[in-house]
Amino acid sequence: MDYHHYREALATSLAQSELPFAPAEYQVRLETVRHAMAQRELDALLLTDPADINYLTGYHTFEVSVHACLVCTQDKLVLQVASIETGAAVVTARVDEIIGYRWENLDEIIAPLADLLTPCPRIGIDGWSSGLRVGVMNALSQAVGKERFFEAGDLLDAIKIVKSSAELEMLKESARITAAGLETALAAIQPGMTDNDIAAIGAKALLENGSEFMSLQPIVTSGHRIGVIHVNHKRRVIQANEPVFLEFGAAYQRYTAPMMRTAVTGTPNAALTATQDLCRSMFETLCEAMRPGHSFDAAAQAADALLAPQRDQLFFSGVFGYAVGAQFPPSWVEGTGYIAKGQTRTFEANMVFHLPLCLRVPGQWGVGLSDTVVVTEQGAKPLTNNDWQLYQARDDGL
Repeated sequence: MDYHHYREALATSLAQSELPFAPAEYQVRLETVRHAMAQRELDALLLTDPADINYLTGYHTFEVSVHACLVCTQDKLVLQVASIETGAAVVTARVDEIIGYRWENLDEIIAPLADLLTPCPRIGIDGWSSGLRVGVMNALSQAVGKERFFEAGDLLDAIKIVKSSAELEMLKESARITAAGLETALAAIQPGMTDNDIAAIGAKALLENGSEFMSLQPIVTSGHRIGVIHVNHKRRVIQANEPVFLEFGAAYQRYTAPMMRTAVTGTPNAALTATQDLCRSMFETLCEAMRPGHSFDAAAQAADALLAPQRDQLFFSGVFGYAVGAQFPPSWVEGTGYIAKGQTRTFEANMVFHLPLCLRVPGQWGVGLSDTVVVTEQGAKPLTNNDWQLYQARDDGL
């Protein structure tokens, strides 16, 4: 059976059987995108980011390293995937047509796309998308004309960043599972265990409570390694009287609501406690500032003012929050918006952000605490359930 017959066989029994949302949800999204396309006089939108394709169609797979794209016009949605992905496309995607190419023969990608795009004088692309391959773009430019392509990455971003009520329910489910994983992992921490031990316990709890494959695996570091951003568990033995940092994010229908917690084996010292208090003050200030009509910049400036007295001692990434939604490995960051100085966009109700407030002393220690929050008229409200305290883990004397 070749992949064409495989696709046809699945279509007779399982077509759209794993669609994450009701068809009406996708229809509203599609109509909104087509309206935005018309306003920009775009005849087609070429999407290659797995999360963008998922947003408009529901399509999901764990194999996101191979080329896939969606062509959206005013009257048709066509999904192109590798031959091994046609089954997932049939089962999970709401589209008008699925076209495949043999995944070992990349030269089969261009001709079908060129046929779809040749009638379209103005084609929107996201030139900053990690899914848009240079080879594909160069070949398409030669086939239909480079002058037809226009940057339009912000078109879908502006729509995706505001979550529907159905999306908020998915994020709440992720938040529930994330909390369960963190609570289980925190309760297990004690000196003599490794960071891998804690990550394994947390991952098991996340999966047992309903997480799908995660966009980013559980993060656990301890002691001086917390002072290095974006390292992960590496068989280090947890010592007495030191901090342990955890950042988890369960995936539910691809939606992730992450949360950070920090534990201490023993009694927290004054520096750790003061840093925890600073993180919490920054969080409360951000939530108060995150109201519709207020700018991302203003919220960042307010939180940054609290950090200013400690700026020389503590490293902070500079991003006080980033939008989250439905994502795929290697990250749960949606990429549609960042709360940082200089970002002039304004908040809207039902935007959802992870506020990753992690303050580090390079080479020594760090404290990270966070919640995923939704913007409301009264300010940002948590979807996750952080208590914004340092968790006192078991030590050798207990």
